[in-house]
Order: sequence, then structure tokens, then C-alpha cells
Amino acid sequence: MSNTTDDVPAAGEPAPVVKRSGEISYEAVDAAEGLRKGVLLDESDGAPNFAMRRFELAAGAAVPRHTNAVEHEQYVLAGEYVVGIGEEEHAVEPGDALLIPAGVEHWYRNESEEPGAFICVVPNGDDEIELVE
Repeated sequence: MSNTTDDVPAAGEPAPVVKRSGEISYEAVDAAEGLRKGVLLDESDGAPNFAMRRFELAAGAAVPRHTNAVEHEQYVLAGEYVVGIGEEEHAVEPGDALLIPAGVEHWYRNESEEPGAFICVVPNGDDEIELVE
């Protein structure tokens, strides 16, 4: 890669980041057995506006009904599972995209024998999670 002034961000602008898969660690999510989260990019990487996370939902796992203080945009990567949003349930599969507005109750249920995975993008900053059930 050339090192020209075109590669240097202007003052106050974020620098480009390439984060390799080996640099991402996954942790169990306390509120839901069988759910793991890896932070792909967030403020600590210099992302100024959004955090991008990858979730893995084990076969047979369920995430209880809850709300978040911030919106979620999600993209299904793997598996087929159910996402409840508000009063409706939706069977999702790879390639599906979802918008879950801030404060809307939602939950997940993977009744299949295969794990599910999805990307979730949220605004940076604090996100208050409140269990409903």
C-alpha cells in the first residue's frame, strides 16, 4: 500500500480500519443461554457512529423478550430461526434484514438443529436493555 497524503484522514476524521477475524473474541451473553456476541467494530476501533456486532444463536437457544434503548439493524447470516418483534413472529433465514426500533419488544427462538448467526448494527453509546418477561 502506498503511503501518500490521500491515505491520511483529515484532522477529526476517522482512520480506516481492517479488523481480522482472529482479532474478534466472542463472549456469552448473560441474559440468554446459547447466545454469543462478538464486537466486529465499535468506538474502540475508531468507528464514530455505529457498533457492528455478530451474534451466534445456538440450536435450541432462546433469547427472552426484551427492549433496547437504541434501534437495531440486523442481517441474518446463517440458520433459520424465529424473531418476535412487537406482537408478531417472523421466521428468518440468511439474507433477511430487520429493523427493530428503539423500545420495541423483541425476542429470538432457534428451534432448528443448526445454529443461527446475524450481524447487528446499533448506534454507539449506552444501550439500556430491559427484560420484559
